[in-house]
Amino acid sequence: MPPEPTVAAVSEAQGDRKAAEKAEVQTYFETKGFERWNRIYSDSDEVNKVQRNIRIGHQKTVDAVLAWLVQQGDLEGLSVCDAGCGVGSLALPMAQLGASVAASDLSAAMVAEAERRAREAGISAERLHFETSDLESLSGRYDTVICLDVFIHYPQAAAEEMVTHLAGLADKRLIVSFAPYTPLLALLKGIGQLFPGPSKTTRAYQLREEGIVAAATAAGFNPVHRELNQAPFYFSRLVCFERA
Repeated sequence: MPPEPTVAAVSEAQGDRKAAEKAEVQTYFETKGFERWNRIYSDSDEVNKVQRNIRIGHQKTVDAVLAWLVQQGDLEGLSVCDAGCGVGSLALPMAQLGASVAASDLSAAMVAEAERRAREAGISAERLHFETSDLESLSGRYDTVICLDVFIHYPQAAAEEMVTHLAGLADKRLIVSFAPYTPLLALLKGIGQLFPGPSKTTRAYQLREEGIVAAATAAGFNPVHRELNQAPFYFSRLVCFERA
């Protein structure tokens, strides 16, 4: 009988798997993924029905965050970390509403496109700063930390670890969205009716909301707002937390 793997060996294997998945995501969003998602998060008519519905669903999530932040008060001078900013769908309107935004993404191609859109919109680099970075490397302190539709690339345990990390950067608020796990959505994913096939995307993880909430609560944040934003082929649970 082969010997049981040691804790160190298991930890190393998990680290290797995380690194491999991150490299896969980064490669995807630097190449065909960038082309695909740049079209989705734009006004282009060169999208199919599925992509158009994903665009609609994602915009619902962005609009929900903006509406909730406005309800909390004036965004003027609010410091915000937009972690996993993509092409700037949320970062640009936050900056236009007066927030000071530090936006980042794993994909340099995404960051370059977000910077182009910011310049086109006349937003100054002082108001909106971009950098290429993974979530794990983010540091600093912000009034509000936001991470939308990024946890789809993280399995449950890793997503909960990331909630803890991002909470450590936030003084007042933490806002996250993710694909929620339910038996029905798991079934739809299994038969290919929820997420596009493997030839079109990276791994897509569904997460259990109670685990995400528990991680934020342990980090000193309480959930104060929840909503489910959806369109065909798009399901996103949005949870807004405030420091206890």
